[in-house]
Amino acid sequence: MTAASELASELSFFASADGDLAYRDMGTGDPVVLLHSGFADHRVFDAQLPSLAADFRVIAPDIRGHGFSANASKPFRWADDLAGLLRHLDLGPAVLVGLSMGAAVATDTALEHPELVRAIVVSGGGTSVFAYKDPELLEHTARAGQLLAAGDIAGWLDQFTRGVAGPHRTPDQVAPSVISRLRELTAHTISKHTPGEKDWYVPLPDPWSGVPKLDIPVLAIHGAVDWPDSIAMAQRFADTVPNGRSTTIEGVGHYPNMEKPDRFNEILTDFLRSL
Repeated sequence: MTAASELASELSFFASADGDLAYRDMGTGDPVVLLHSGFADHRVFDAQLPSLAADFRVIAPDIRGHGFSANASKPFRWADDLAGLLRHLDLGPAVLVGLSMGAAVATDTALEHPELVRAIVVSGGGTSVFAYKDPELLEHTARAGQLLAAGDIAGWLDQFTRGVAGPHRTPDQVAPSVISRLRELTAHTISKHTPGEKDWYVPLPDPWSGVPKLDIPVLAIHGAVDWPDSIAMAQRFADTVPNGRSTTIEGVGHYPNMEKPDRFNEILTDFLRSL
């Protein structure tokens, strides 16, 4: 059995109104949903899935257009896709754990489908309004967009790798296993798309206006050497909800769950057990 077919055998698929959406479903108990970062897929949580599944039912979807899920062919919202999956599984309210883009998926879902969300954990992001102000990060994202539009996948992967390291480190200061794994996952998602294709994603018009009304527990987990804007977005979310707090993992960037998985798992498990 090939690696791809072995992985496919572990996945389940939800027949949405616009193609099949892939997800992992492990363990039993209170539901916890792991929402991955942009361009990657559920496998960024490989170090969390078995650990959490010992005590919880863990759902790790591939967000539409990523990993093994269908691309969009008509307008869609992240919140509606996730709500459809949770209702299909007869789950909720669930704890949503979002990394970067996954944080935006989590917060959108809590705003649009609050009955399905029990608590939120964010890391490297906040709402679906991505507030980038740092000139270095703006330059980084602009260059990545140019490379992607030009179809230069090798160049984009190199640029992405610099983003993983963050502004305070070089890629060779990140564990090679983390870098290689992320390059593998993002290359797979990029291969599903073509330069200039239509983006069918429909953003929420004003997510921040509803955040103060989210009366659920919120935890922000920061990587100490992540991009300042990424930390600020997660911290703003934790500060704006009535019941939010934050913690920091030293020596890690945008992927604390991959760089220091044991510490990330400890923090996350302690939060889940406190609910």
